[in-house]
Amino acid sequence: MNLTSDVVYGLMHLSSIQVCALMTLALATAPHAASAPHHVARRSFFNLQCKGVYDAAIFARLDRICDDCFNLFREPQLYNLCRKDCFTTDYFKGCVEVLQETDQLDLFKKYIKQLHGADPGITD
Repeated sequence: MNLTSDVVYGLMHLSSIQVCALMTLALATAPHAASAPHHVARRSFFNLQCKGVYDAAIFARLDRICDDCFNLFREPQLYNLCRKDCFTTDYFKGCVEVLQETDQLDLFKKYIKQLHGADPGITD
Protein backbone atom coordinates (compact mmCIF):
# COMPACT_ATOMS: atom_id res chain seq x y z
CA MET A 1 0.00 0.00 0.00
CA ASN A 2 1.17 3.50 -0.69
CA LEU A 3 0.46 6.68 1.27
CA THR A 4 -2.55 7.62 -0.88
CA SER A 5 -4.24 4.25 -0.45
CA ASP A 6 -3.52 4.35 3.32
CA VAL A 7 -5.19 7.77 3.57
CA VAL A 8 -8.18 6.66 1.48
CA TYR A 9 -8.50 3.48 3.56
CA GLY A 10 -8.23 5.55 6.76
CA LEU A 11 -10.91 7.97 5.57
CA MET A 12 -13.19 5.13 4.52
CA HIS A 13 -12.64 3.43 7.87
CA LEU A 14 -13.26 6.65 9.79
CA SER A 15 -16.32 7.35 7.71
CA SER A 16 -17.70 3.88 8.45
CA ILE A 17 -17.18 4.42 12.17
CA GLN A 18 -18.92 7.78 11.98
CA VAL A 19 -21.82 6.31 10.03
CA CYS A 20 -22.08 3.48 12.56
CA ALA A 21 -22.07 5.95 15.45
CA LEU A 22 -24.72 8.12 13.81
CA MET A 23 -26.94 5.12 13.08
CA THR A 24 -26.60 3.90 16.67
CA LEU A 25 -27.43 7.35 17.98
CA ALA A 26 -30.41 7.68 15.65
CA LEU A 27 -31.78 4.28 16.59
CA ALA A 28 -31.23 4.86 20.29
CA THR A 29 -33.16 8.14 20.28
CA ALA A 30 -35.90 7.18 17.81
CA PRO A 31 -38.33 5.57 20.30
CA HIS A 32 -38.10 8.58 22.60
CA ALA A 33 -38.73 11.07 19.80
CA ALA A 34 -41.69 9.10 18.48
CA SER A 35 -43.33 8.74 21.88
CA ALA A 36 -42.84 12.32 23.06
CA PRO A 37 -45.86 13.86 21.27
CA HIS A 38 -48.08 11.08 22.63
CA HIS A 39 -47.00 11.84 26.21
CA VAL A 40 -47.49 15.58 25.71
CA ALA A 41 -50.98 15.07 24.27
CA ARG A 42 -51.94 12.66 27.04
CA ARG A 43 -50.73 15.14 29.66
CA SER A 44 -52.77 17.88 27.95
CA PHE A 45 -55.80 15.58 28.03
CA PHE A 46 -55.66 15.48 31.83
CA ASN A 47 -54.68 19.14 32.21
CA LEU A 48 -57.84 20.12 30.29
CA GLN A 49 -59.99 18.27 32.83
CA CYS A 50 -60.97 15.60 30.31
CA LYS A 51 -62.39 12.70 32.30
CA GLY A 52 -63.50 10.40 29.52
CA VAL A 53 -61.61 7.95 27.35
CA TYR A 54 -58.36 9.20 25.84
CA ASP A 55 -58.04 8.70 22.09
CA ALA A 56 -54.94 10.26 20.52
CA ALA A 57 -56.49 10.71 17.06
CA ILE A 58 -59.66 12.33 18.41
CA PHE A 59 -57.72 14.57 20.76
CA ALA A 60 -55.42 15.63 17.92
CA ARG A 61 -58.40 16.44 15.66
CA LEU A 62 -60.06 18.67 18.24
CA ASP A 63 -56.75 20.26 19.20
CA ARG A 64 -56.15 21.02 15.52
CA ILE A 65 -59.33 23.14 15.47
CA CYS A 66 -57.94 25.28 18.27
CA ASP A 67 -54.51 25.42 16.66
CA ASP A 68 -55.95 26.53 13.31
CA CYS A 69 -58.10 29.12 15.07
CA PHE A 70 -55.05 30.48 16.90
CA ASN A 71 -53.08 30.60 13.63
CA LEU A 72 -55.90 32.57 12.02
CA PHE A 73 -56.22 35.24 14.73
CA ARG A 74 -52.80 35.08 16.44
CA GLU A 75 -54.45 35.83 19.76
CA PRO A 76 -52.32 34.07 22.42
CA GLN A 77 -55.18 33.32 24.83
CA LEU A 78 -57.50 31.97 22.15
CA TYR A 79 -55.75 28.59 21.90
CA ASN A 80 -56.17 27.92 25.63
CA LEU A 81 -59.72 29.27 25.76
CA CYS A 82 -60.70 27.04 22.83
CA ARG A 83 -59.33 23.94 24.60
CA LYS A 84 -60.55 24.90 28.08
CA ASP A 85 -62.70 22.38 29.96
CA CYS A 86 -61.98 19.69 27.40
CA PHE A 87 -63.17 21.66 24.35
CA THR A 88 -66.59 22.48 25.86
CA THR A 89 -66.49 26.29 25.78
CA ASP A 90 -68.19 28.63 23.35
CA TYR A 91 -64.71 29.51 22.10
CA PHE A 92 -64.36 26.02 20.63
CA LYS A 93 -67.73 26.34 18.90
CA GLY A 94 -66.75 29.81 17.65
CA CYS A 95 -63.55 28.40 16.21
CA VAL A 96 -65.49 25.64 14.45
CA GLU A 97 -67.77 28.29 12.94
CA VAL A 98 -65.01 30.66 11.86
CA LEU A 99 -63.07 27.76 10.30
CA GLN A 100 -66.28 26.87 8.43
CA GLU A 101 -66.43 23.35 9.82
CA THR A 102 -69.98 23.53 11.20
CA ASP A 103 -70.92 20.55 9.04
CA GLN A 104 -68.61 18.54 11.34
CA LEU A 105 -70.12 19.89 14.59
CA ASP A 106 -72.13 16.75 15.38
CA LEU A 107 -69.02 14.63 14.93
CA PHE A 108 -67.02 17.00 17.13
CA LYS A 109 -69.73 16.78 19.82
CA LYS A 110 -69.43 12.99 19.73
CA TYR A 111 -65.65 13.28 20.04
CA ILE A 112 -65.92 15.75 22.92
CA LYS A 113 -68.40 13.50 24.72
CA GLN A 114 -65.93 10.63 24.50
CA LEU A 115 -63.02 12.73 25.78
CA HIS A 116 -65.00 14.78 28.29
CA GLY A 117 -66.93 11.85 29.67
CA ALA A 118 -70.27 13.70 29.57
CA ASP A 119 -72.49 15.62 27.17
CA PRO A 120 -70.41 18.59 26.01
CA GLY A 121 -73.31 21.04 26.21
CA ILE A 122 -72.40 22.67 22.91
CA THR A 123 -75.57 23.78 21.14
CA ASP A 124 -76.12 24.22 17.42
